Amino acid sequence: MTIPYPKIPPDIVSIGPFHLRWYGVMYLVGYFVGYQLVLARIRRGIGVVTQKELDALLPYLVIGMLIGARLTYVFVYDFPAYRAHPLNAFAIWTGGLSFHGAIVGMSIAIVLFAWRHKLPVLAITDVVALAGTPGLFFGRIGTFINGELYGRPSDVPWAMVFPADPLHIPRHPSQLYEAFAEGILLSLVLWTLDRIAHKQGWYWNGLLTGAFLIGYALLRSLLEFTRQPDAQLGLVVLGRFSMGQVLSAIMLVVGVILTVASRLRFPVPDADNGHG
Repeated sequence: MTIPYPKIPPDIVSIGPFHLRWYGVMYLVGYFVGYQLVLARIRRGIGVVTQKELDALLPYLVIGMLIGARLTYVFVYDFPAYRAHPLNAFAIWTGGLSFHGAIVGMSIAIVLFAWRHKLPVLAITDVVALAGTPGLFFGRIGTFINGELYGRPSDVPWAMVFPADPLHIPRHPSQLYEAFAEGILLSLVLWTLDRIAHKQGWYWNGLLTGAFLIGYALLRSLLEFTRQPDAQLGLVVLGRFSMGQVLSAIMLVVGVILTVASRLRFPVPDADNGHG
């Protein structure tokens, strides 16, 4: 027994060479929702990042995200193919992005932005962590509509047959699992943590960044067991673990270290302005 896959056309509007795709629109909606949530936080007087600085940060994030996501995919996920056809590395519209790489790229961009605007790096990364989870939710919905990044074969009652699957067998709708876990559950955890920490006076810069890295790494590692590994890589460690799990393990370690180090760096939190 399976649930029929909702065959939604990838294009919302198609006029000649112009295509407005659900995938891109979902990401735009995610960014808009995240921006509005953070803007509301700023207007409540929480944190040191102003609306003007938030607006100035966006181009840095977009450029850092795209470069980091693409380079990681090229060099980590499919290097032999791009080594044979190096110019294809620039064809970003054909797909091939890594979320873990996006995190690295955005982190570098944030450091540059913070240095230029003389702001605490971890205060900015905390804001980005809060804003990022809606993007994860809508992004995963976009991949579901596209029928990409589907799950492993399964006989669960809600399994689906994805049109892009060459085997045409029931699989986990892993995109929906990730949308719920990374986009809704993690978002609720972060925003609740932010509210309680400021209300009770124990917030410090880096708290939300560490929580995001740890939470995402744990959720992604678990859900990877339901997600079909990349065809060109398969399971890369002990025949059991995917590249996504390897990168998530690194993210988990970084998250723990950052949480501990930032707490030691800011031993007396200030709940009024976000400075540690």
